[in-house]
Amino acid sequence: MSERIKGTIIRSTGSWNSVMLENDSVIECRLRGSYRIKGLRTTSPTSVGDKVEVTLESEEQNTGIIEHIAERKNYIIRKSVNLSKEAHIIACNVDQMLVIATVHQPRTSFGFIDRLLCTAEAYNIPAALLINKSDLNNESAAAELQSAYKACYESIGYKVFIASALDGTGMNELEEWMDEKVTLVSGHSGVGKSTLINELVPELDLRVGEISEVHAKGTHTTTFAEMFPLENNNGFIIDTPGIKEFGMIDMQKEEISHFFPEIFKISENCKFNNCNHLNEPKCAVRDAVENGSIPESRYSSYMNIIESVK
Repeated sequence: MSERIKGTIIRSTGSWNSVMLENDSVIECRLRGSYRIKGLRTTSPTSVGDKVEVTLESEEQNTGIIEHIAERKNYIIRKSVNLSKEAHIIACNVDQMLVIATVHQPRTSFGFIDRLLCTAEAYNIPAALLINKSDLNNESAAAELQSAYKACYESIGYKVFIASALDGTGMNELEEWMDEKVTLVSGHSGVGKSTLINELVPELDLRVGEISEVHAKGTHTTTFAEMFPLENNNGFIIDTPGIKEFGMIDMQKEEISHFFPEIFKISENCKFNNCNHLNEPKCAVRDAVENGSIPESRYSSYMNIIESVK
Protein backbone atom coordinates (compact mmCIF):
# COMPACT_ATOMS: atom_id res chain seq x y z
CA MET A 1 0.00 0.00 0.00
CA SER A 2 1.30 3.42 -0.92
CA GLU A 3 2.31 5.74 1.90
CA ARG A 4 -0.26 8.39 2.79
CA ILE A 5 0.99 11.98 2.71
CA LYS A 6 -0.70 14.83 4.57
CA GLY A 7 -1.62 18.03 2.80
CA THR A 8 -4.11 20.88 2.46
CA ILE A 9 -6.45 21.55 -0.46
CA ILE A 10 -5.59 24.98 -1.83
CA ARG A 11 -7.81 24.83 -4.92
CA SER A 12 -10.90 22.78 -5.76
CA THR A 13 -12.44 22.98 -9.23
CA GLY A 14 -14.60 19.88 -9.33
CA SER A 15 -12.99 16.61 -10.29
CA TRP A 16 -9.48 17.77 -9.41
CA ASN A 17 -8.05 19.33 -6.28
CA SER A 18 -4.69 21.06 -5.91
CA VAL A 19 -3.11 19.82 -2.69
CA MET A 20 -0.16 21.51 -0.98
CA LEU A 21 1.90 18.84 0.76
CA GLU A 22 3.87 19.34 3.96
CA ASN A 23 7.04 20.01 1.93
CA ASP A 24 5.20 22.90 0.17
CA SER A 25 5.05 21.08 -3.18
CA VAL A 26 1.66 20.98 -4.94
CA ILE A 27 0.10 17.98 -6.69
CA GLU A 28 -3.22 17.49 -8.50
CA CYS A 29 -5.45 14.93 -6.80
CA ARG A 30 -8.69 13.14 -7.55
CA LEU A 31 -11.07 12.11 -4.80
CA ARG A 32 -11.43 8.46 -3.89
CA GLY A 33 -14.79 7.36 -5.29
CA SER A 34 -16.28 6.27 -1.96
CA TYR A 35 -16.50 9.88 -0.82
CA ARG A 36 -19.03 10.64 -3.54
CA ILE A 37 -21.75 8.38 -2.11
CA LYS A 38 -22.07 9.81 1.40
CA GLY A 39 -25.15 11.88 0.57
CA LEU A 40 -23.60 15.23 1.36
CA ARG A 41 -26.03 18.03 0.55
CA THR A 42 -23.31 20.26 -0.83
CA THR A 43 -21.98 20.93 -4.31
CA SER A 44 -18.74 19.08 -3.58
CA PRO A 45 -17.41 16.89 -0.74
CA THR A 46 -14.08 18.77 -0.82
CA SER A 47 -13.32 22.38 -0.12
CA VAL A 48 -10.39 24.77 -0.03
CA GLY A 49 -8.79 24.43 3.40
CA ASP A 50 -9.59 20.74 3.83
CA LYS A 51 -6.86 18.77 5.58
CA VAL A 52 -6.38 15.56 3.61
CA GLU A 53 -4.26 12.42 3.26
CA VAL A 54 -3.21 11.46 -0.26
CA THR A 55 -1.38 8.66 -1.99
CA LEU A 56 0.74 9.28 -5.06
CA GLU A 57 -0.87 8.01 -8.25
CA SER A 58 1.77 8.99 -10.78
CA GLU A 59 5.06 10.66 -9.92
CA GLU A 60 5.65 11.39 -13.60
CA GLN A 61 2.38 13.32 -13.95
CA ASN A 62 2.48 14.60 -10.36
CA THR A 63 -0.99 13.31 -9.49
CA GLY A 64 -2.50 11.63 -6.46
CA ILE A 65 -5.63 10.22 -4.82
CA ILE A 66 -7.33 11.80 -1.79
CA GLU A 67 -7.82 8.90 0.60
CA HIS A 68 -9.08 10.74 3.68
CA ILE A 69 -10.61 14.13 4.56
CA ALA A 70 -10.06 15.22 8.17
CA GLU A 71 -12.89 16.60 10.27
CA ARG A 72 -13.34 20.33 9.70
CA LYS A 73 -13.01 22.76 12.61
CA ASN A 74 -15.31 25.20 10.79
CA TYR A 75 -16.54 26.25 7.37
CA ILE A 76 -18.30 29.06 5.54
CA ILE A 77 -21.24 28.15 3.34
CA ARG A 78 -23.73 29.92 1.09
CA LYS A 79 -26.70 28.91 -1.00
CA SER A 80 -25.76 27.03 -4.12
CA VAL A 81 -26.75 28.12 -7.60
CA ASN A 82 -27.22 24.42 -8.27
CA LEU A 83 -30.85 23.83 -7.30
CA SER A 84 -30.29 20.12 -6.69
CA LYS A 85 -27.94 20.89 -3.80
CA GLU A 86 -28.52 22.72 -0.55
CA ALA A 87 -25.24 24.54 -0.01
CA HIS A 88 -21.86 25.42 -1.40
CA ILE A 89 -18.94 25.29 1.03
CA ILE A 90 -16.79 28.31 0.20
CA ALA A 91 -13.86 27.30 2.44
CA CYS A 92 -13.11 25.50 5.68
CA ASN A 93 -10.60 25.45 8.54
CA VAL A 94 -10.20 29.22 8.49
CA ASP A 95 -8.89 31.28 11.41
CA GLN A 96 -10.61 34.54 10.52
CA MET A 97 -12.68 36.26 7.87
CA LEU A 98 -12.12 39.63 6.21
CA VAL A 99 -15.20 41.27 4.72
CA ILE A 100 -14.17 43.78 2.06
CA ALA A 101 -16.53 46.66 1.36
CA THR A 102 -16.47 49.91 -0.58
CA VAL A 103 -18.58 53.01 0.00
CA HIS A 104 -18.92 53.72 -3.73
CA GLN A 105 -17.77 52.36 -7.10
CA PRO A 106 -19.57 50.12 -6.10
CA ARG A 107 -21.25 50.78 -2.75
CA THR A 108 -21.56 47.76 -0.47
CA SER A 109 -24.84 47.75 1.42
CA PHE A 110 -25.02 47.39 5.18
CA GLY A 111 -27.30 44.41 4.60
CA PHE A 112 -24.71 42.50 2.56
CA ILE A 113 -21.98 43.17 5.13
CA ASP A 114 -24.27 42.03 7.93
CA ARG A 115 -25.12 38.76 6.19
CA LEU A 116 -21.43 37.92 5.90
CA LEU A 117 -20.74 38.89 9.51
CA CYS A 118 -23.78 36.94 10.69
CA THR A 119 -22.53 33.84 8.89
CA ALA A 120 -19.07 34.23 10.43
CA GLU A 121 -20.64 34.52 13.89
CA ALA A 122 -22.77 31.43 13.24
CA TYR A 123 -19.69 29.32 12.55
CA ASN A 124 -17.53 30.89 15.30
CA ILE A 125 -15.14 32.56 12.88
CA PRO A 126 -13.69 35.90 14.05
CA ALA A 127 -14.37 38.58 11.44
CA ALA A 128 -13.19 42.07 10.56
CA LEU A 129 -14.30 44.66 8.03
CA LEU A 130 -12.02 46.33 5.50
CA ILE A 131 -13.25 49.50 3.81
CA ASN A 132 -11.27 49.41 0.58
CA LYS A 133 -10.39 52.03 -2.06
CA SER A 134 -9.95 54.72 0.59
CA ASP A 135 -8.00 56.73 -2.00
CA LEU A 136 -11.34 57.39 -3.74
CA ASN A 137 -13.08 58.64 -0.60
CA ASN A 138 -11.69 62.16 -0.40
CA GLU A 139 -14.92 63.92 -1.36
CA SER A 140 -17.07 64.93 1.61
CA ALA A 141 -19.99 62.57 0.89
CA ALA A 142 -17.74 59.51 0.48
CA ALA A 143 -15.62 60.48 3.48
CA GLU A 144 -18.72 60.83 5.67
CA LEU A 145 -20.06 57.48 4.51
CA GLN A 146 -16.71 55.82 5.18
CA SER A 147 -16.74 57.27 8.71
CA ALA A 148 -20.32 56.07 9.21
CA TYR A 149 -19.41 52.49 8.23
CA LYS A 150 -16.37 52.55 10.51
CA ALA A 151 -18.27 53.97 13.48
CA CYS A 152 -21.15 51.51 13.06
CA TYR A 153 -19.06 48.34 13.14
CA GLU A 154 -16.48 49.50 15.66
CA SER A 155 -19.33 50.30 18.06
CA ILE A 156 -20.37 46.64 17.83
CA GLY A 157 -16.83 45.42 18.49
CA TYR A 158 -15.56 44.53 15.02
CA LYS A 159 -12.08 45.49 13.88
CA VAL A 160 -12.34 47.93 10.95
CA PHE A 161 -9.49 48.58 8.52
CA ILE A 162 -9.34 51.56 6.18
CA ALA A 163 -7.14 50.58 3.26
CA SER A 164 -6.05 51.20 -0.30
CA ALA A 165 -3.81 48.86 -2.22
CA LEU A 166 -3.04 51.67 -4.68
CA ASP A 167 -1.44 54.09 -2.20
CA GLY A 168 -0.55 51.60 0.55
CA THR A 169 -2.90 52.97 3.20
CA GLY A 170 -3.50 50.43 5.97
CA MET A 171 -1.55 47.61 4.32
CA ASN A 172 1.04 47.17 7.10
CA GLU A 173 -1.65 46.94 9.77
CA LEU A 174 -3.58 44.45 7.64
CA GLU A 175 -0.52 42.23 7.14
CA GLU A 176 0.13 42.17 10.87
CA TRP A 177 -3.45 41.07 11.50
CA MET A 178 -3.05 38.25 8.97
CA ASP A 179 0.27 37.01 10.36
CA GLU A 180 0.26 33.22 10.94
CA LYS A 181 -3.49 33.03 10.25
CA VAL A 182 -5.63 31.51 7.50
CA THR A 183 -7.78 34.45 6.40
CA LEU A 184 -10.81 34.09 4.15
CA VAL A 185 -11.51 37.19 2.08
CA SER A 186 -15.01 37.84 0.79
CA GLY A 187 -17.06 40.65 -0.68
CA HIS A 188 -19.05 41.87 -3.65
CA SER A 189 -17.54 41.80 -7.12
CA GLY A 190 -15.71 45.03 -7.75
CA VAL A 191 -14.63 45.86 -4.19
CA GLY A 192 -10.97 45.37 -5.07
CA LYS A 193 -10.22 41.91 -3.70
CA SER A 194 -7.86 41.00 -6.54
CA THR A 195 -5.98 44.31 -6.35
CA LEU A 196 -5.60 43.88 -2.60
CA ILE A 197 -4.37 40.30 -2.88
CA ASN A 198 -1.93 41.30 -5.64
CA GLU A 199 -0.44 43.80 -3.19
CA LEU A 200 -0.13 41.13 -0.50
CA VAL A 201 1.17 38.43 -2.87
CA PRO A 202 2.67 40.31 -5.87
CA GLU A 203 3.78 37.25 -7.82
CA LEU A 204 0.16 36.10 -8.27
CA ASP A 205 -0.75 38.93 -10.66
CA LEU A 206 -4.46 38.14 -10.36
CA ARG A 207 -6.66 39.57 -13.09
CA VAL A 208 -8.50 42.71 -12.01
CA GLY A 209 -12.02 43.36 -13.27
CA GLU A 210 -13.46 46.63 -14.46
CA ILE A 211 -16.44 48.38 -12.90
CA SER A 212 -19.56 48.50 -15.04
CA GLU A 213 -20.45 52.13 -15.72
CA VAL A 214 -24.12 51.19 -16.07
CA HIS A 215 -24.62 49.17 -12.90
CA ALA A 216 -21.58 50.31 -10.83
CA LYS A 217 -20.83 46.65 -10.16
CA GLY A 218 -17.59 44.79 -10.61
CA THR A 219 -17.03 42.00 -13.08
CA HIS A 220 -16.23 38.54 -11.75
CA THR A 221 -12.52 37.74 -11.99
CA THR A 222 -12.42 34.79 -9.55
CA THR A 223 -14.55 31.75 -10.37
CA PHE A 224 -13.55 29.50 -7.46
CA ALA A 225 -11.92 29.79 -4.04
CA GLU A 226 -8.16 29.43 -3.84
CA MET A 227 -5.63 29.59 -1.00
CA PHE A 228 -2.29 31.41 -1.32
CA PRO A 229 0.64 31.72 1.10
CA LEU A 230 1.31 35.31 2.11
CA GLU A 231 4.66 36.73 1.09
CA ASN A 232 5.73 38.59 4.22
CA ASN A 233 4.46 36.31 7.00
CA ASN A 234 3.46 32.73 7.75
CA GLY A 235 -0.20 33.23 6.97
CA PHE A 236 -2.46 32.17 4.12
CA ILE A 237 -5.19 34.06 2.32
CA ILE A 238 -8.22 32.44 0.70
CA ASP A 239 -9.57 34.36 -2.27
CA THR A 240 -13.24 33.74 -2.98
CA PRO A 241 -15.48 34.48 -5.96
CA GLY A 242 -17.22 37.84 -5.84
CA ILE A 243 -20.64 37.25 -4.33
CA LYS A 244 -23.69 39.00 -5.74
CA GLU A 245 -26.11 37.63 -3.17
CA PHE A 246 -25.42 35.81 0.07
CA GLY A 247 -28.26 33.55 1.13
CA MET A 248 -28.46 32.35 4.71
CA ILE A 249 -28.93 28.62 5.21
CA ASP A 250 -28.80 26.09 8.01
CA MET A 251 -30.16 28.61 10.54
CA GLN A 252 -33.31 28.82 12.64
CA LYS A 253 -35.17 32.10 13.11
CA GLU A 254 -34.87 31.80 16.89
CA GLU A 255 -31.07 31.80 16.77
CA ILE A 256 -30.44 34.65 14.32
CA SER A 257 -30.27 37.18 17.16
CA HIS A 258 -27.38 35.18 18.64
CA PHE A 259 -25.28 36.12 15.60
CA PHE A 260 -25.74 39.86 16.09
CA PRO A 261 -23.53 40.48 19.15
CA GLU A 262 -25.10 43.79 20.13
CA ILE A 263 -28.65 42.42 19.82
CA PHE A 264 -27.80 39.26 21.74
CA LYS A 265 -26.24 41.28 24.57
CA ILE A 266 -29.23 43.58 25.03
CA SER A 267 -31.84 40.82 24.55
CA GLU A 268 -31.26 39.60 28.11
CA ASN A 269 -33.26 42.64 29.21
CA CYS A 270 -36.33 41.75 27.15
CA LYS A 271 -39.47 40.83 29.09
CA PHE A 272 -39.76 37.44 27.37
CA ASN A 273 -36.78 35.12 27.10
CA ASN A 274 -38.03 33.88 23.71
CA CYS A 275 -38.46 37.41 22.32
CA ASN A 276 -37.81 37.66 18.58
CA HIS A 277 -37.54 41.47 18.83
CA LEU A 278 -40.24 42.04 16.24
CA ASN A 279 -43.64 42.90 17.79
CA GLU A 280 -43.32 41.63 21.35
CA PRO A 281 -44.09 44.03 24.23
CA LYS A 282 -41.31 45.46 26.42
CA CYS A 283 -38.59 44.47 23.94
CA ALA A 284 -35.24 45.90 25.07
CA VAL A 285 -33.79 45.50 21.59
CA ARG A 286 -36.43 47.67 19.90
CA ASP A 287 -35.99 50.23 22.67
CA ALA A 288 -32.24 50.22 21.98
CA VAL A 289 -32.87 50.84 18.29
CA GLU A 290 -35.12 53.78 19.12
CA ASN A 291 -32.56 55.40 21.43
CA GLY A 292 -29.68 54.76 19.03
CA SER A 293 -27.83 52.13 21.09
CA ILE A 294 -28.28 49.67 18.22
CA PRO A 295 -27.76 51.05 14.69
CA GLU A 296 -30.97 51.06 12.64
CA SER A 297 -29.09 49.48 9.73
CA ARG A 298 -28.20 46.47 11.87
CA TYR A 299 -31.77 46.00 13.10
CA SER A 300 -33.02 46.29 9.52
CA SER A 301 -30.53 43.60 8.46
CA TYR A 302 -31.66 41.41 11.34
CA MET A 303 -35.31 41.67 10.28
CA ASN A 304 -34.46 40.98 6.62
CA ILE A 305 -32.54 37.85 7.58
CA ILE A 306 -35.39 36.71 9.82
CA GLU A 307 -37.79 37.06 6.88
CA SER A 308 -35.46 35.18 4.52
CA VAL A 309 -34.91 32.17 6.78
CA LYS A 310 -37.34 29.36 6.07
